[in-house]
Amino acid sequence: MRRGSWQRQRGIACAGALAGVALALCGGCAVGPDYHRPAFATTDAYKESADWKPSEPNDALDRGPWWNLFNDPELAQLEGKIVISNENVKAAAAAVTQARALVDQARAGFWPTISAAFGAQRGATGPAPVQSTGTASLTGDWTLDIWGEVRRTVESDSASAGSTVAALAAATLAAQAELATDYFELRAQDQLQKLLDDTVVAEQKSLAITQSRYRYGVAAKADVVNAQTQLLNSQAQQINAKIQRGILEHAIAVLVGLQPAEFSLPATAIRSDVPTVPAGVPSSLLERRPDVAEAERKMAASNAQIGIAVSAYFPSLTLSGSDQYENSAFSRLLSVSNRIWAVGPQLAETLIDGGLRRAQVAQARAAYDASVDNYRQTVLAGLEQVEDQIVTLRVLEQQAVVEDAAVAAAKLAEKLTLNQYKAGTVPYSSVITAQTTRLGSEETALTVLSSRLQASVSLIAALGGGWSADVPSGSTMPYDTPRPAIRPAMSTHSTDGHL
Repeated sequence: MRRGSWQRQRGIACAGALAGVALALCGGCAVGPDYHRPAFATTDAYKESADWKPSEPNDALDRGPWWNLFNDPELAQLEGKIVISNENVKAAAAAVTQARALVDQARAGFWPTISAAFGAQRGATGPAPVQSTGTASLTGDWTLDIWGEVRRTVESDSASAGSTVAALAAATLAAQAELATDYFELRAQDQLQKLLDDTVVAEQKSLAITQSRYRYGVAAKADVVNAQTQLLNSQAQQINAKIQRGILEHAIAVLVGLQPAEFSLPATAIRSDVPTVPAGVPSSLLERRPDVAEAERKMAASNAQIGIAVSAYFPSLTLSGSDQYENSAFSRLLSVSNRIWAVGPQLAETLIDGGLRRAQVAQARAAYDASVDNYRQTVLAGLEQVEDQIVTLRVLEQQAVVEDAAVAAAKLAEKLTLNQYKAGTVPYSSVITAQTTRLGSEETALTVLSSRLQASVSLIAALGGGWSADVPSGSTMPYDTPRPAIRPAMSTHSTDGHL
């Protein structure tokens, strides 16, 4: 057998053997603790819902977009623009793409790095004649993932990508909830404007009655002045109400990705009923709120970082190989006589680092502990928000009954007082008092209604909106947001990694 052929076969055999060893070693353990989501024991029911019986009919969250619960086509049309046009949501979506690219980068660590080079040079040393030199080379390096550093990195980056998906869902839900809140507040301003318009018309009629009585000498000049003052005050309120509506309209325009100058909403009366939002049970919050899922994924990412830090204690094994040709004649460059090849492993281990690795492991464990605390605090904050909105809705529902009765009584009192003034049995100051009381009662009742609608939106947002971690893989959220991966694939060969 020719010597060159024997060397080539021996090189191939060595490379094959090393590759086999590499594959066997890569199937070994991944150091560091495997991830298990910490338990969080929730109560069986919300405290504030104990004595709250939701109003009938008992509506439920729609199986589609949650805002359909309010049965408002204009609101639904605006909400549909959030995912497409809201700049904050688009930025969060870009962060998801970036995070997924980082996962792909981490997975590249499983594979060898192979590079090729070709070069040509002309040169001479001293008086020697000018010579041409050609080179061609192929090199490869493969750092084996014996201790699971790459696997833990992929695990950490995958969990971080899941957290960005949940953050996208949270940003989408926040924008949707803010839009619904602004929308109902704007409709309340429309209703307030109508209320003030009607009040101005009624007070103009009262002023006309007072002026007529004054002309016939049955009313004092003071009555006319008081009626004019009351009318002017109401007209001032009528004008001022336009400010808040304009501000809310501008805010809605920005939420749907438009300039305020490009957007307008025609005035419409506010809905008179408030749909019921079932709160469910506290345990469902762990699967429904995207911010809880985000915190949980960050916790999983921090856990994988412990394994990455622990892997630094162990030696790294790199397989290297090269095949190079060099000759002055390009036509004979790729001949066996011009070949220089090498293949072999390299084992590296840090012997003394001044406690660097120990400190890095301690840092990773502390970061994980902090992420656990942040996760639990996120859950607690979510439970608090739900309880807050339940008590708000319960109390406002009770207050609304009283306010509606107060409005009916105030309207009747105003009507009776005006008739008594026409009959000359009460002074005009009594009419002003009755009108002021009626307007105040209607404004308070409107504020309660608006607050109830906004609290319903806040409760839906606190419950996670239409988002759910239980959506099957491959499907989408009601608002087309991809689901986060709640649990990453774990190595079945991992050790606890305690040193």
